[in-house]
Amino acid sequence: MDGRKLLGTLRSFDRHGNIVLEGAYDRVIVDNLYCDNYLGLLVIRGYSLALLGDLAIRELPPFMTRVSEVEIKEAQKAKGVAGDLKKKTRDRMNFLDFD
Repeated sequence: MDGRKLLGTLRSFDRHGNIVLEGAYDRVIVDNLYCDNYLGLLVIRGYSLALLGDLAIRELPPFMTRVSEVEIKEAQKAKGVAGDLKKKTRDRMNFLDFD
């Protein structure tokens, strides 16, 4: 639902789709930077689970750089500011009707 990437070892599941992840962490990716925030033991309700799989997401491309939690939050903030600026500029240029 919120686009988070949670990784861990699947320990249990039930008929409702609830799962238990052991050694779970939240991988935050901003452009070519990433940060793994450790969460520990995690219970995820089935209704909020969108995708479950055995992916090779643990292995990242060599150009990805691991950064601290503080640095990834700064990168998220900078990306948000850049996106807002781009939207404002696009809104201001709407009157030109480039279509």
